Order: sequence, then structure tokens, then C-alpha cells
Amino acid sequence: MSVRTRNWLKFGSLVSLAFLLGLMFAGVLELPGATQAQSESGLLPQAQVSQASAPALSRAPAAVTGTGADMLVALSDAFANVAESVKPSVVFIRSQKTNAAPQRQLPPGYEQFFPHLRQGPRVEQGGGTGFIVSADGLIMTNNHVVEGADKVTVELPDRRTFDATVIGSDANTDIAVVRITAAGLKPAVLGNSDEARVGEWVLAIGNPLGSALTFTVTSGIISATGRGLTGLPNRSNRSIQDFIQTDAAINPGNSGGPLLNVRGEVIGVNSAIASETGLNAGYGFAIPINLAKQVMDQLVTTGRVERAALGVSIREAGPNDAAYVGLPEIRGVLLSEFTEGSPARKAGLVTGDVIISVDGKPVNYVAQLQQIIGFSRPGQVVQVEVARKGGVRKTYAVRLIALDTPQTAAANADPAVEEAPAEAGTVMSPLGVTVQPLKPAEAVEVGLPKGTGGLVVTDVTPDGPSWGVLFAAGSGTPPSIILSVEGAAVSTEAELRAALKRPGPSGIVTLEVLRPTQAGGVREIDRIKLNSE
Repeated sequence: MSVRTRNWLKFGSLVSLAFLLGLMFAGVLELPGATQAQSESGLLPQAQVSQASAPALSRAPAAVTGTGADMLVALSDAFANVAESVKPSVVFIRSQKTNAAPQRQLPPGYEQFFPHLRQGPRVEQGGGTGFIVSADGLIMTNNHVVEGADKVTVELPDRRTFDATVIGSDANTDIAVVRITAAGLKPAVLGNSDEARVGEWVLAIGNPLGSALTFTVTSGIISATGRGLTGLPNRSNRSIQDFIQTDAAINPGNSGGPLLNVRGEVIGVNSAIASETGLNAGYGFAIPINLAKQVMDQLVTTGRVERAALGVSIREAGPNDAAYVGLPEIRGVLLSEFTEGSPARKAGLVTGDVIISVDGKPVNYVAQLQQIIGFSRPGQVVQVEVARKGGVRKTYAVRLIALDTPQTAAANADPAVEEAPAEAGTVMSPLGVTVQPLKPAEAVEVGLPKGTGGLVVTDVTPDGPSWGVLFAAGSGTPPSIILSVEGAAVSTEAELRAALKRPGPSGIVTLEVLRPTQAGGVREIDRIKLNSE
């Protein structure tokens, strides 16, 4: 056999092998045959395409596949499963309140001429959401959904409607519990709000804008935890503030509905929104379910909520507070003032202390302390750990009292001292303020004991160390009155100047400041880092 013949045989063998491999790969990849390609491209008449032979598909092939798409499908399925699972537990609550009509006085005998002024009682109706928490008919909702109602009705997802009895409500947490008598109820699964993490997916379920949009499901994430916002509706300076913030759409009518994680567990009770229009703006707030359960247990057991108190006024500790007491991070709660008969004062705490733990539990912000103390028992002894100047740590045993009296005057009360003194005052450069002595008559007006005084701030240097902390007379805000610096009373410019020469750690001074109100004055503690001279 010649070389040329052998070469042709090799070439033919390679072509045959390539053809066989091509058929094999076409089968593995399930490439369409020539007839399918022709029929799809219109090369064959439609009559030649057999409809009977086409397989019946239960679900169309996915347009997009891959790991990312699969994860989104799994999340979508999780949302759908949560909504389906919790739907039997979410109810629509209607409340009705009858108010007496305003009476307009008419001369005797004139009533017949003005029949339109003879008005009967006015009936106000409202609505909200709730969710079933027990098979025997307990339903959790917001206090403001049922507050003052003469009649409360509950509509279940299967459209059955029942009259409800309000078991109890608590305005300070905005939680209420009602009961219905019905069969076949499915309680929602309650989760652990302490495990909620910022960035976690959540679903909000409720009846926004009334009965027309019952069982609306919205999704979002947890935007923040531990929010304390007294400016929200239905909140006061005595309200316990420990909100979960979410961007899941919440609107009027969602109040009292559940906030759920992707496991279908209730981790919050939708309560309020921050919005200039009254509609969703992406800032929704839910009461943590752990807090709500504590309230519910007391309401079911006794019909009311009993809280304990330390007898103190507090605020969040700031950077200067943390540096002053030697904390490596900014956390804790600053003790600003004591109420009358305060057990904390009797135990040994002093103004300016930063509370950092109670019974070994870390305290990072005001809402935590409110919840730990508020839901302890009056008469219970708790161990309160504080941080003080220069890194000193002390722990005090405090016997709690019942929270049954208002605390300090409201922060936005009108000032008793409104006008700036006529004199210009003395500039205190390290503090960035101008001050002058408080007059005896003014001292009496703000409730200071006879023979004591202070220094009224008449000007604050813009962007100085006291800017935004202390306020000047005539600024539209009650003027700050400096009573002491680093524990030393100051009533003259000379005393203040001498006290400023003895700052605390990191050049920070502790000021005891009085803020005038109509009721006298509110004392608070401010810490300011001095300018270097």
C-alpha cells in the first residue's frame, strides 16, 4: 500500500470519528433535530407538526437559571410560604366609639327654628389589625386601635365576625389584648425579637387603608433596632421605647399587625410610621414581640401592667460622657437627675453616673434600661453598675419602686425665663459661652433654694464646644443656667473661670445645668470638651 493510500485512509477515519463524536454530543446536549428546527423556523407547513406528540409541561422552563436566580426563587418561595402560613392568624379589627355631641345653647323657644343645631351623639369608627396568639381566642393588637372603644368586632380571614372583649391595654407600650369566642382558631408562631438582626428580611402584614385592602403583605428589611422616638404618634416621655425599624411598607390600618421573619415567626407588632404625609415613607416601627409578650402576660393575668422605676431622669451617653468615665466605646445611659424619693439616690448613685449594666446585663442605650427596670417587680433589688470619672466602676443595690407618678416636667414646656438679661455678660472662651449671674428673683422663679444661684448663658459661640448643647437666652429655647462644674457650685463668673481650670479626663468638664420650664426647671447633666487656650 502506497503512502498516499495510507494518508487517505487516515483522513477518512478521522472524518468518521468526528461525525460519530458530533452525534454523541448532540444527543447529550439534546440539540433539536432537523425537523424541529425547520418547523420552528416556518420551513414546514403547520399541518405537518404533530400537536398530539408535544409533551405536557407542568411549569415553563426558567428564562434565567444559575445560582443567583435559584437563591431569589428560594427567597420568593419563602415569602409566599410565610404569607400562606400566617394568613389564618391575621384579623381585621373594627372599633366604635360614641361621643356626646357638642351642645349649642339657644334662647328658649328658638329650638324649632334651628333644627339642624339639635345634634345627636356622634359615632366614630376606626380599624386596625391584630393576630391570634392562642387557640382560645386571645388576639394581640395596638392600644390605639381599641382605646376608648365602646364596641370592638373582629373579622377572621374566613369572613366570620365576632364581638370582642378588651382584656386589657397599656398606653406606654401601645399593646392591647382582646378575646373572642370562636372555634378553629390558628395562633401565630411567636419568635424571639432579641435575635432580630439589622439587614434581615421581614414581612409586614395588615389591613392598610381599611377593609378594602385586607391582608396586604409587604416586604423589607430590619433597618434598625432599639429605636427610641418620643416624637412618634401615641408616644410620650414615659413610653417604653424599643422599636424595631423597618422599611417594609406600613400604612394606617397596619397598626397591630405582625412583623414576621422569613421563618414565619412574629418578631414585632407594627405600631407607627414616621411620615409627613401620614402614609408610608419607608420608616415603619414595630414593638419587639418579647416586650409585647411581657405586657400581654400581665394584662391577661391582672388586667393591667405594673412597672418598676429607679427614680431617675436619663439620656443616652455621648462621646464626651464615654471619654470622661473611661469607656472604650460609646454606650451606657447618663443619669441626669433624681425624682423625689428616688431609691437610686438613696442607694448611692450620683448625677453624672453612666449606668452600664443591671444585674450583669449590659446597658447600651435608654430603651434597654427602660425595659430591664420597667418589667422588674416593685420592691425587687437590682444591682446597678455605673462608670464614673477617670474609669471608676461602682455597683449599687437599688430597691425598685412602683412607677405610679409622673417623672420630670416635659422637655418642651414653655420657659419661665424668656428674655435675655440686659447686661452683655462675661465671655468664657474655654466653654465657648457668655454668661452672667442669675438674679435672685429669677432663681426663685426656676425653683432654686433661697441663697443659691447660677450663671445664665447669654450667648453661645457658633460651632464652639457648647454649640448645640447649651442654649442662650433669647434664642427661642429656654436658656441654660449653669449650676455647677465638676461638682463645684458656680454663681459668679470668677467661680466658673476657676472651675474650668480643673477639667476632668481628656479636658472634659461635667456641668449641672438647669433648663427653665413653666413648672420651675429641669436639671440635666452635660459634658463638654473645653477649647484649649
